[in-house]
Amino acid sequence: MERKTIKMYSDFKSPFAYLAFDPAFALETVYRVRVRWIPFQLRIKGKGERSVYSEYKARYSYLDARRWAAARGLVIRGPLKVYDTTPALIGGLFAERNGRLLDYSRAAFEHFFKREFEADNPDAVASLLEALGLSAAAYREFLIGEGAHGYAAAQEEAAIDHVFGVPLFIFEGEPFWGYDRLPVLEQRLAAAGLGIAR
Repeated sequence: MERKTIKMYSDFKSPFAYLAFDPAFALETVYRVRVRWIPFQLRIKGKGERSVYSEYKARYSYLDARRWAAARGLVIRGPLKVYDTTPALIGGLFAERNGRLLDYSRAAFEHFFKREFEADNPDAVASLLEALGLSAAAYREFLIGEGAHGYAAAQEEAAIDHVFGVPLFIFEGEPFWGYDRLPVLEQRLAAAGLGIAR
């Protein structure tokens, strides 16, 4: 039976996208599915631009993310500014084209949430890719050419899919938003008879 596609919209500045990344790709080992990673620029207001209630929510969200992360030995420290992660997201497209999406994304998430990776800096992205054995020069060309077009197409697709946050999974037109919705998505996959016999 052919594998069904699950779209996963993701952004490297989202702690919940970080938490969801590996469990999402692990679905491919349990169900007849293929996870398609799609970069999405999460729009976040900075301090002073949001209400006090939004500040409370942001603080609580990081508290919750750290609770889940601690159980898995992951470090999540809140970023000190609001990032435009376009360079890092295009870096993901570049890594994917070269068969290294998982390695790149794991490194990008880990270092970003340890405050060791400036996801808005093309030089930092180039260095991360180079550490994985990929060409920094080829990434820089990709960033302003094919990668920029691919990234723009991904944002257009997100608009069609009504994406409003990450991680957001779409299976057969049905959206599942958030790391904590993965069990619900799994129930849907099992109900669709997509489990792999062991």
